Amino acid sequence: MKEFSLYIKSFGCQMNDYDAVRIMKLMEDHGFKKATAYENASHILLLTCSVRQKAEDKAFSELGRINLIKKHHPELFLGVGGCLAQHYGKALIQQFPFIDLVFGTHQIRDLPKLLKIPKNGSKTVSIAMDNRRTLYPETPYAPDGENICAYVTIMQGCNNYCTYCIVPYVRGPEKSRHPDHILAEIKSLARAGIKEITLLGQNVNSYNNDKKNDGSFPDLLKKINAINGIERIRFITSHPKDLSEKLILSFKELEKLCEHIHLPLQSGSDRILKKMNRGYTRNEYLEKISSLRQTVPNISITSDIIVGFPGEQEDDFNLTLELVEKTTFDDLFIFHYTDRTGTRASVLDDKIPYETKIARLTRLNRRQQEISKTVNTGLVDKKVSVLFENKSKYGKGFIAGRTRSNKVVNCQADTRNIGSIREVKITKANIHSLNGTLLEEGF
Repeated sequence: MKEFSLYIKSFGCQMNDYDAVRIMKLMEDHGFKKATAYENASHILLLTCSVRQKAEDKAFSELGRINLIKKHHPELFLGVGGCLAQHYGKALIQQFPFIDLVFGTHQIRDLPKLLKIPKNGSKTVSIAMDNRRTLYPETPYAPDGENICAYVTIMQGCNNYCTYCIVPYVRGPEKSRHPDHILAEIKSLARAGIKEITLLGQNVNSYNNDKKNDGSFPDLLKKINAINGIERIRFITSHPKDLSEKLILSFKELEKLCEHIHLPLQSGSDRILKKMNRGYTRNEYLEKISSLRQTVPNISITSDIIVGFPGEQEDDFNLTLELVEKTTFDDLFIFHYTDRTGTRASVLDDKIPYETKIARLTRLNRRQQEISKTVNTGLVDKKVSVLFENKSKYGKGFIAGRTRSNKVVNCQADTRNIGSIREVKITKANIHSLNGTLLEEGF
């Protein structure tokens, strides 16, 4: 039997990172070896993203680099999957004829067959969506290396159809995995040494809305909280309109659920929120924030904002800036609006000039950096628990981890502390991270 080796590169969201792990495990079960670089692979898969233009540009640039490799190794098999593949389909091969396979977001289970199709110069496009199928082969797997954190996708797709978003068109309608499958996967990860899991979905708050008798998202969290070996639970992403009081109470009642929530705002203007089809108002969003902070006073809240949405006037932007200053988010992910072909916003009139969008983004980002630095400064001299995950970007002698509130902490300590939870005293606040020293005995 011919030996195959596979290299996977993912772009964009954490769901693609999770899919990469599941695909590699699936293909290893079908005789493939894991390649460490393009140059020693017989097959390459790119898992792409099309939510933002920057992610598309990165994928297109990577395809150009792989084309140079394929010119010297024409036998190399190249497959492109993910949202970009789902969106463009056959047109992707027309633009990049050196691609051998384009597979959609619902085709992971079919990859053992698709990757072994004899090439003979033929091209394969497989992007049919079928929401009746399970998302992944429900077989246990163990993570590679010495990872202590892992992602677990609990649902795919979205039913909200925000006017700027391509996700419902490339991931399909919401489909939740059965809780038994999720719990079995997390138990398997715990046995393999995983201490922290992050649950993934386009809108985890609406988990199992299509099968209410299987339990809600808070019900799932409660069951995960009882799994031995798992010490921390996180989740992304939450839609504000579906953030229930039951879920908010979970932060208080479940000791393993970390005190951090990412709650995308997108705009502080009711007029723009309506044009975006977000399903909530400015005041309703603020009420959710108030409820979170009343229930869990030390909760860390981060958010997404889009500036320069079609028709956004200076008054609309100022409302967003005002809400950001009032809410004091721990951090923000700010993007300037770009058209996504096929979305309703892409055909709206009154597009905002690029220069105006960048000016607003810069202004908002500068203000948020000030807020983030102030919030982080409030942690100096405080004691926090840090799960150390890897070596620090600070270099030799430093390791990095995260607090329960999802703040990165750099600490001078031996790498043997990686994988452990240590008490740390914060000594310095930066905009996006903290510095600290170990308080308890480590290595």
